[in-house]
Amino acid sequence: MKKVATAYVLTCTLLIMSIWCGVAIGSVHIPIEVLWNQSVDETAANIFWKIRLPRVLLAGLVGASLAIAGAAFQGLLKNPLADPYTLGISSGASVGAVMTIFFSISMPVVGLYALPTFSMIGAIITMVIVMSFARVVDRSLKMETLILTGVIFSSFLGSLISLMIALSGEELRQVIGWLLGSVSMRGWPYVQMIIPFVIVGSLMLWTQRRELNVLLYGEERAKHLGVNVKRSKYLILVGGSMLTGAAVAVSGTIGFVGLVVPHMTRMIWGSDHRHLLPLSFFNGATLLIICDLVARTIILPRELPIGVITAFIGAPVFSYIFYKQRRGKGVRA
Repeated sequence: MKKVATAYVLTCTLLIMSIWCGVAIGSVHIPIEVLWNQSVDETAANIFWKIRLPRVLLAGLVGASLAIAGAAFQGLLKNPLADPYTLGISSGASVGAVMTIFFSISMPVVGLYALPTFSMIGAIITMVIVMSFARVVDRSLKMETLILTGVIFSSFLGSLISLMIALSGEELRQVIGWLLGSVSMRGWPYVQMIIPFVIVGSLMLWTQRRELNVLLYGEERAKHLGVNVKRSKYLILVGGSMLTGAAVAVSGTIGFVGLVVPHMTRMIWGSDHRHLLPLSFFNGATLLIICDLVARTIILPRELPIGVITAFIGAPVFSYIFYKQRRGKGVRA
């Protein structure tokens, strides 16, 4: 119990520190006094409330969504290499979002939520296809089969995105800027856009925390212990795809967060999903806030796409996990 309390205290402390660093550090320094007295520096106060704070919150929500989705997928598939990026789900969400931009799709009923809705639909469809194809190829659903299937479909979906880019006219700049992955100049509307999906998707995964623990011992044993495996799979896949689709819709394709954060959290604090899911949620938010801070300050006054920073971190970690798996010494999900 003491270890769990320590985990939450440290995680929340790091998150709070990262949020303040994210809003305070930059080309314009934000004094802490603007939190309670905007007249101290009106320019800094405007930057804080209208630019920095929504950007930091959006980065945190995107990172949290990808991390908790990755933790759930890794638990469901019993595979530490599973995440929305490596399984091709991010690519499916990207296709849905790019099609929305390319064809200027709008829906009177959903309004502002057309982009995340189609992105989420693309993520769910891709997840179903990847899982179905991998099971047809290998009924045991081995790690290599699943990863290769994700790579195959990511390549195919990438070609569809390239085709739409080639055919783009005025939409080209918007599509390219979105694909690079960024939370720059998104503002409060994008924060409002992602929040409902984060709440619903996270709650869907949270309700399956005990089922995920049981599924670690295999589907047959889970059935004997009273778990409705089919229903649990459905809720986890839909919840994870919803989170991924919404994250991709507001920030573009940002890889490796769903791989790195759950893996490191599991290594440090254990694999009990009652705590792994919320801890991954908070740690994912912290990581992406820090990555965004680095992306916009490392080469001032220019700004790097946030996906570049996450790839620099994620690719070596992915290689390490894969190496340990192949050597037979890897951690189990």
